[in-house]
Amino acid sequence: MFSLLEPPIFTRLRQARRVLVAGAGGGFDVFAGLPLAVELWAAGKEVHLANLSFSRLHGLDLDVWLDENVAEIVPETVTRDSYFPERSLARCLRKHGLPSTVYAFPKVGVAPLRAAYRTLTDRLGLDAVVLVDGGTDILLRGDEAGLGTPEEDMASLAAVHGLDVAEKIVVCLGFGVDAYHGVNHVQVLENLAALDREGAYLGAFSIPRASRAAELYLDAVACAQADTPERPSIVNGSIAAALTGRFGDAQFTTRTKGSELFVNPLMTLYWAVDAGALARRSLYLDRLEDTVLMRQIASVIEGFRWEITPRPPRAFPH
Repeated sequence: MFSLLEPPIFTRLRQARRVLVAGAGGGFDVFAGLPLAVELWAAGKEVHLANLSFSRLHGLDLDVWLDENVAEIVPETVTRDSYFPERSLARCLRKHGLPSTVYAFPKVGVAPLRAAYRTLTDRLGLDAVVLVDGGTDILLRGDEAGLGTPEEDMASLAAVHGLDVAEKIVVCLGFGVDAYHGVNHVQVLENLAALDREGAYLGAFSIPRASRAAELYLDAVACAQADTPERPSIVNGSIAAALTGRFGDAQFTTRTKGSELFVNPLMTLYWAVDAGALARRSLYLDRLEDTVLMRQIASVIEGFRWEITPRPPRAFPH
């Protein structure tokens, strides 16, 4: 039984001792999990961070690799790649006296990604995995008007769905940012309602601006923007702007020049669902099981989309 006094996700994680908070969609997604990680650390949990990486991990030294597809990134990790969100986060965590290792997975298919997750599960003794999506396109089942950028999200969801871990949860932060990639957010809400009917919706809650979690998150986003001035995170930049009370077309990078943003308080809400139920609702996730390469996932999704008639998009009625 859940209570209004405690968000259901924290009730579900109450008995967990070792939690992995992992960015599902690559890039800067792990940053969207930082406020949650901060609160879990404060609750006495052993929390680890991981991310599906867009960086050129193949250029890292051999001693960085724990296994074939698991890299252990620390503040001193050397790379030739100027785009390295995992190291930016590790450096910010050390600055604040927090555990500063961020595990990184290369962009691979479901089979090797699941093996990488199993390596961490065994090595760290995990009893909970929280997948974090910057945006909400991980909540789409496949027949929506637009799927956003589903390849990495679905690789992560399928990989984690096959793990033998007591608690597996998906959280999203940044409601609305996927509109740029064609996501119809009425359909996101429709999917959440369907999950709620199954008892799999774990509620929504906002990040308080006057909290240590918000302060660390805002600092981490600022550090990452300074480290990668040519490719700052639009998703986390939008969330950070909303968290500081900005609204509407709040431009913060030249990457969005020519686009009209709609920064708003909904972007600061975490939406949480049961990972297993979400995976079972997907209309094509089972087709990804044997994929080894990310481009195979893209091909499977494209083929699936040719077979169906997508649900028509709907506008908010008010």
